[in-house]
Amino acid sequence: MKNVEPILAHIETHTPDLIELSDTVWGMPETLYAEYESCAQHTALLKAKGFKVTEEVAGIPTAVMGEAGEGGPIIAILGEYDALPGLSQVANIAEPKPVVPGGAGHGCGHNLLGSSALLAACALKDWLAETGTPGRVRYYGCPAEEGGAAKAFMVRDGAFDGVDAAITWHPGAMTKVDDAQSLANSRIDYTFTGRSSHAAAAPELGRSALDAAELMNIGVQYMREHMPSSARIHYAYLDVGGTAPNVVQGTAKIRYTIRAVDLPGMMALIKRVNKIAEGAALMTETKVSSQVISAVSNLLGNTPLEEAMQTALDTLGGVPFDDADRAYAAQIQATLSAEDIAASYGRAGLEPRENEPLCDYVVPLNLKGNGMMGSTDVADVSWAVPTVQARVATHAIGTPGHSWQVVAQGKAPAAHKGMTFAGQAMGAVARMLFSDEVLLARAKKDHQDRLAKQPYVCPIPTDVQPPLQPRPSAAAE
Repeated sequence: MKNVEPILAHIETHTPDLIELSDTVWGMPETLYAEYESCAQHTALLKAKGFKVTEEVAGIPTAVMGEAGEGGPIIAILGEYDALPGLSQVANIAEPKPVVPGGAGHGCGHNLLGSSALLAACALKDWLAETGTPGRVRYYGCPAEEGGAAKAFMVRDGAFDGVDAAITWHPGAMTKVDDAQSLANSRIDYTFTGRSSHAAAAPELGRSALDAAELMNIGVQYMREHMPSSARIHYAYLDVGGTAPNVVQGTAKIRYTIRAVDLPGMMALIKRVNKIAEGAALMTETKVSSQVISAVSNLLGNTPLEEAMQTALDTLGGVPFDDADRAYAAQIQATLSAEDIAASYGRAGLEPRENEPLCDYVVPLNLKGNGMMGSTDVADVSWAVPTVQARVATHAIGTPGHSWQVVAQGKAPAAHKGMTFAGQAMGAVARMLFSDEVLLARAKKDHQDRLAKQPYVCPIPTDVQPPLQPRPSAAAE
């Protein structure tokens, strides 16, 4: 462990403060672009730890960046702190029980994600100063990963210009180098406008926008047979034109999330969905307009950085869970299905194991599982700069993402141990990059070679801005 001992010592110094930050953010769950208090907590700690702070990065009120160090390469550590709607949950129990019925909750563990990233940045700041090593560490507090694509907007705005490499992590059931596999994703609202009328007395005068939305949806359902099996399309009705069946609905709005394994595939699907929307409008004599809300790319891998992260994880040896951690995780597993638990192993390329509530080991790099079929805005950073991501065990094996079980475990001792371990791993990789010019050069060349095959094109149109949320009023607070 000689090569990571300096980082471990500084991690230990800052761990209590960052665990406190994680628990504080867990207790104030805020959803996309409304993370004002969570961002304020991160900003205050950055200032207290001596970082030079830039607020409202890329014009986003809930994005912040802290920098420390001088000269040398710039290594970014990416953090997040947004929550999910409808997942309010009491901590440290094994049954669903909301704190606030219908309220938000940290169902993806981003309270841990941001705090651990800041932990790594604090340790690196101290190590750079102690050793006099040329280099700058940046902590990026990034909002709205859950559907808001904040990092994609930040990349488009140049927030990562000049960064030499980026490192991040995500809470999970297994500890491993995260597969550079995700789906490109675009969220688009389709608004149909028709003509209202009395549904019984003068139906012939009406042009139903709801009919148009339903016909569009039927068209997309038929398209599913004729698109790649790896692609995904989801939808939600945002406006059905009212609740009175005796009125022909004059407006309707439906949101589609369109995903594919890469940007060209996603753009091709969007063109087809647009044609279906136009056809639905034509059939119903309505008008349709579309608006891109957000979009992200697919992840771009980086072999040298992935190998470096594996070295760091192997050297650390896995999260040091104890019997009490395993006992609580076993209680959570009792709320899960056998399929949930098998899926966790399958994503890591492992066979299911008996009586293993927590992963206290590191999955080998050469094991390839089912991979991630979701989307992340980390992907757009990975096209801008060489990027690596770890997945670190913080909750019971089998815990579904975006679930009350994730929220319940978000303040448990096991979660604190996982976030500390992740901070150690990220700090170790960054230290390697500051210390090893050859490694950083190899990572940059790998990145350039991949871009030569497929250059980056931002999936968000230039006229689309982040769907920012207003700052809560003093009265509301």
